[in-house]
Amino acid sequence: MLIEELVAGRTEPARSAPPPGAAADWTIPQHWERFTAEEHGVWDLLFARQQELLAGRAVRAFHEGLDVLRLSHPGIPQLEELNERLFARTGWTVVSVPGLVPDDIFFDHLANRRFPAGNFIRKASQLDYLEEPDVFHDVFGHVPLLAQPEVADFMQGIGKHGLHALEVGALHRLARLYWYTVEFGLAREDGDLKIYGAGILSSFGETRFSLESDVPHRPKFDLTRVLRTRYRSDAFQQSYFVIDSFQDLLGRTFSHGLEELYGELDSLPDLDPAVV
Repeated sequence: MLIEELVAGRTEPARSAPPPGAAADWTIPQHWERFTAEEHGVWDLLFARQQELLAGRAVRAFHEGLDVLRLSHPGIPQLEELNERLFARTGWTVVSVPGLVPDDIFFDHLANRRFPAGNFIRKASQLDYLEEPDVFHDVFGHVPLLAQPEVADFMQGIGKHGLHALEVGALHRLARLYWYTVEFGLAREDGDLKIYGAGILSSFGETRFSLESDVPHRPKFDLTRVLRTRYRSDAFQQSYFVIDSFQDLLGRTFSHGLEELYGELDSLPDLDPAVV
């Protein structure tokens, strides 16, 4: 997977047509009844150990989202039931997709307040790492915070700006913004560092590493620096950017004219996340 071409490991190069059985927007029925007892068991195991680990480590809004959306109910969530509660909160829904989707399809879903979730779950032998996002990463990691209005608006903004970034050849910049916020963002809450990025929230190993290791840098969120900083999808992060609040993130990102900033950064070199 080419990191700077594919958005945060979620998308693939454009294909001429969706796969068999998928609609034009690449969505498929969830068919919740097809999940096996073993697959539900994998969800329950992942949920239980990650919920315990995240106590005191995740932002309050994440735990509130788990409660409001009733995600602690045993087994892989039924999206129809989940969407009733989520839509009532922020107007978002979760849609099933077979796996990676083209960039334009992914951003169009976000721009219309739909979050694509892979309609499969990892095997019991893959609990700690899966390259392609599955239903646990997507629903446990992302959906609780979509019940938070500021996060819901930020994600929609990512969708709209993503479609524009595709048009102007700036997808690599937008991918970095998505990566260092939506997937691997940290926040300062009541004076302590807390996790809000879905890539950390759904990762047993990176949960502790992101907060407790002496290895990574944790600079304050700076939009220009984020857009210039490379990332890797095959290892724990070397830099985590820290926001003060979701409202602050929303304001700092979409009130500065991303399109103009793209042009200004073209003459500047990329930054190594391992170097301050």
